[in-house]
Amino acid sequence: MTGINISNKSDKPIYQQLFEQISSQILNGRLKSDFNLPAIRTAAKELRISVITVKKAWEELERMELIYSVAGKGCFISALSEDELQQKRNEIIKHQWIKDSHFYRDLGTTKEELSNLVKNNYSETGM
Repeated sequence: MTGINISNKSDKPIYQQLFEQISSQILNGRLKSDFNLPAIRTAAKELRISVITVKKAWEELERMELIYSVAGKGCFISALSEDELQQKRNEIIKHQWIKDSHFYRDLGTTKEELSNLVKNNYSETGM
């Protein structure tokens, strides 16, 4: 699979890495509507990961309505308007933010500190 990099050293589960990378490619337009994703077994073999891991990532993509499946044909990228793509981006950002914000709160980080960190470091992350 082109452009997918799985790290066994990452703290993130492999299915999450796969989900994030494919969803990013969908949401930024690199994967177009109705593009046929590789079969689960094919993707697992190419990425050298388990079929169960790929299946879990595909299920999450389908749950987010980023892909759809056709019996006997495979999984395809959903046709989403720009508004729908933006809405999906916002959902993913909000979900990640909620997870991360608990960590920041537990560290005792204030809103002001966090805001300053984001402002000062946003460009350093290549954004």
